[in-house]
Amino acid sequence: MELAVIGKSDFVTGFRLAGVRKIYEVADITAIESAVKEVLQDKSAGILVMHNDDISNLPEILRNDLNESVQPTVVALGGSGSGSNLRDKIKQAVGVDLWK
Repeated sequence: MELAVIGKSDFVTGFRLAGVRKIYEVADITAIESAVKEVLQDKSAGILVMHNDDISNLPEILRNDLNESVQPTVVALGGSGSGSNLRDKIKQAVGVDLWK
């Protein structure tokens, strides 16, 4: 399983420097939608990292697909949105609460 990152240039740069290979650098919402659909179909992507603001700008149907996705597990970072709770995402992916 690989880590995939979708976002604007300033968001993905650190991941690129850290050696993440699946980087989808996008400039507008249309490109973000296309990249999200591609990653959702990619069976080698285990975790998808996106900026909260980018997720908030997606159409509701695509946001719901991301929220319900087990593989890849979606991790939202930064921004002013409500964000994903990493503990809940791990519980959803693994099936048990590892902190209990």
